Amino acid sequence: MEELKNKKDIVIRNNGKKTIDVNHKEILEILPRRLRNLFSNMPNSFLKDVEEFRLRANKPLIIYSNGEDYFLTENGWPTKVLHNIFVVNTEDIKTSFRLITDYSIYALEEEIKNGFITIKGGHRIGICGKAIIENNRVKTIKNISGLNIRISKEKIGCGKKVINYIIKDTNSIFNTLIVSPPGCGKTTILRDIIRLISSGISKSDFKGIKVSVVDERSEIAGCYNGIPQKDVGIRTDVLDGCPKAEGMIMLIRAMSPMVIATDEIGKDEDIYALKEAMNAGVKFITTVHGDSIEEISRRSNIFNLVENKVFERMIILTNQPRVGTVKEVIDLNTNEVLNNNILMDRRDSYIT
Repeated sequence: MEELKNKKDIVIRNNGKKTIDVNHKEILEILPRRLRNLFSNMPNSFLKDVEEFRLRANKPLIIYSNGEDYFLTENGWPTKVLHNIFVVNTEDIKTSFRLITDYSIYALEEEIKNGFITIKGGHRIGICGKAIIENNRVKTIKNISGLNIRISKEKIGCGKKVINYIIKDTNSIFNTLIVSPPGCGKTTILRDIIRLISSGISKSDFKGIKVSVVDERSEIAGCYNGIPQKDVGIRTDVLDGCPKAEGMIMLIRAMSPMVIATDEIGKDEDIYALKEAMNAGVKFITTVHGDSIEEISRRSNIFNLVENKVFERMIILTNQPRVGTVKEVIDLNTNEVLNNNILMDRRDSYIT
């Protein structure tokens, strides 16, 4: 059997040099030996930008990096040519799944039925297979045939270029909506904004305020065993894996937040809970899919919040000229564009 006997002993070396970045150690721990050996030959210059590893039974291993798909040769070298490439087999999937669940599938049944598991480091593993239905709801997933390993990336400081547009005074923020198409970094920038609001901003009068996060899909804080794996600030409480609408009300009652943060708001019950939070005097910061006010206007429940000035600031992200660009910051009270095309420094560009 190829499973690890001691996960702590993982060190992948090639010609005496470690070639796997320490940030990927958590990923190595959930891979079968032949995949770990394969990755030992992958160039660090390529590995650092990898966003996803796709494992499908009896299909080529596919790696998503910088907006493109790559295969791996049998020697672990990235290629776009379907020739002599590495193919994932069913045993690779089974071994990986056993390692992901730490041989305790039943302990993770709640996560599995939602289609993903969050591992140490905040990385999220998407699961495909046979859904078992009970009382018209998914009870669990069996016969696992596909895994999507999403690399959780944290970019400390990426929120600094917009935080001054969000801070209202020394003890409050503007209700803020972050609008972004998929893959433009909305969760990454939201996480760093939360950190700044919670811990405070150096060399300023804003020393930090209480933030509560409803992290329904474990993407913002990347909780593992209930503990955030990402830096979301020193005054932040995280309710992990809880539906947003229910979680907002729970946090208002229990944690007395000054700010509530969530990701990807959209359902009618989310909007109702958000309004209840604001009526209780709580400020709000959240995200929604889209690329402009015009697109948001086609979603009546969200647009009503914008039109009625419930949100005070809107930050629109884009991936042009690169991922992490702030296209516009809009004051929704005056419809004034406060700034536009704020580029993240190349060293701070990010993908989530």
